[in-house]
Amino acid sequence: MSHASLPEINMPTKGMPLHVKVLIGFIAGACFGLFAHFVAPGSPLVTGLVSYVAQPVGQVFLGLLFMLVLPLMFSALVLGVAELGDVASLGRLGWRTLIYTAVVTLIAVGIGLLMVNLIGPGHGLDRGMLDQAMAQGAQKAGEIAATGQQLDFMKLLLGIVPKNVIAAAVDDKQKLGVMFFALMIGIGLVMTPSPATQAFKNAIQGLFEICMRLIGMIIKLAPYAVACLMFALCAQFGWELLLVLGKFALTVIAAIAVHMFIVLPLWVKFAGGMSPRAFFRGSQEALLTAFATASSTGTLPVTLRVAEQNLKLPRKVSRFVLTVGASANHHGTALFEGITVLFLAQAFGIELTLAHQVMVLGLCLLGGIGTAGVPAGSLPVIAMICAVLGIPPEGVGIILGVDRFLDMCRTALNVTGDLATAVVVANRSGEVEEAEAAAVIGTGDGAPEAAT
Repeated sequence: MSHASLPEINMPTKGMPLHVKVLIGFIAGACFGLFAHFVAPGSPLVTGLVSYVAQPVGQVFLGLLFMLVLPLMFSALVLGVAELGDVASLGRLGWRTLIYTAVVTLIAVGIGLLMVNLIGPGHGLDRGMLDQAMAQGAQKAGEIAATGQQLDFMKLLLGIVPKNVIAAAVDDKQKLGVMFFALMIGIGLVMTPSPATQAFKNAIQGLFEICMRLIGMIIKLAPYAVACLMFALCAQFGWELLLVLGKFALTVIAAIAVHMFIVLPLWVKFAGGMSPRAFFRGSQEALLTAFATASSTGTLPVTLRVAEQNLKLPRKVSRFVLTVGASANHHGTALFEGITVLFLAQAFGIELTLAHQVMVLGLCLLGGIGTAGVPAGSLPVIAMICAVLGIPPEGVGIILGVDRFLDMCRTALNVTGDLATAVVVANRSGEVEEAEAAAVIGTGDGAPEAAT
């Protein structure tokens, strides 16, 4: 089933766009919080507003997102693998898509991890400030962070295969086992084509669509939740936290820029046989749409049209690679997830060894497959990875104020990666030459304009 049929989450609405509302909520919450911190720091009124209004509203919003972690991840990952099941029918074309997606996504995550280790945006936050900022879950966050210091890589590796998937589903530390189970279910769907398995896949598709619809509804609350969270944080800690958020945002943007404007152009030129200038010129409509909507799924119709009309890619390649890519080829999302996990680990003072960071690399690769191509779709994945590694998942609330803008940036990278993958797959599979030959024959004159 094509993901083009999925319900649109970021549907156009009359009035102010959502990202503008979130930006206004971020600025308003920060300004009021800074004013309260400057005028009456620690006063009963400010403390009451933080404890009984701002923090509860923000925590309810986070709770609604976390509530959808399990069904969203399971259904998205099963469907992502099931879509990759076309590998069997398309042969080498499918395998190339899978391999290129994995390799370039790993490069993206590696760039993100390198940037966050070099810049260290989370080192400006001390543990006490974070515990106060998330007072509703401070005790639980402290327990998770303490156990995270004693992580056993081998136990985590062996825990990938769950003995009891139901037990794994109710334990945050075993969510990796649920992801493995979802992968196996997706593979089973590919290997067992029958009316019964198709019915099961349709049911999983329904669950996925329900989760995306609910996320679409929940995200509408983001401006108010962001305003409350920023008020609570700034009222307690003043300018310090805003400076740290700015450092985090710059780290993400720098990593995205390196991957989008250095790695992908080189890949397109040397593996795809296309000029980077021609690639970006032909892709600009899809990239702008992705940036504006923050939804790679919602951008898919534009991406397909751009690939076929502007980049002149054969439909056999573009429709397969881009449809799968809308679900399973998220360079920007995987990069962002890796940076955010390490940022939160730094912020909570949790030392992640090289082995743990390699695990983050693999988890972000899986997360890139399982993340829904919708606004804020990566937040549940980040929460899950944090729980697996012993990092307080409630820390995701710290980045909500800048997440919407960063979501727009990483979605643009996601779509760029999809199109770059389609260009490379078409070239390496010989499909471009076949399409050009067909076009030349169709013109009957061998005009050079028929070539891409």
